[in-house]
Amino acid sequence: MPLIETSFGSALPIDGYGPGFFRVDGIVYPGGIVIRAEGLTGWQGYADRAPLLSLAGAIDVLFIGTGAEIAHLPPDLIAALESRGLMAEPMSTPSAARTYNVLLSEGRRVAAALLPMPGRRETAC
Repeated sequence: MPLIETSFGSALPIDGYGPGFFRVDGIVYPGGIVIRAEGLTGWQGYADRAPLLSLAGAIDVLFIGTGAEIAHLPPDLIAALESRGLMAEPMSTPSAARTYNVLLSEGRRVAAALLPMPGRRETAC
């Protein structure tokens, strides 16, 4: 089966991740990130809501990478997001990164808030 190279145009895909970092467009970012096609910012976790709430009206879905395993989001975070019309889908960080890239390649209005992975080798998305 031939491989087809994915084009993201000027959008920012996630290139890879490793213990405590993400690689985007060849640049390594330590810690958590909030990423969308137009840009990236650091994210300190569930209590750091400003970067998430600023996405209201700009995206259709927000994937929240909860680390190595899927976890429930805090109810007050869900309420804050929903009050701004944001739909959040929690999943493991690897799944959220891959899903973000797939929908980004389709030109969808998506974002991902990703908690970093614990110690392990680097993985490409």
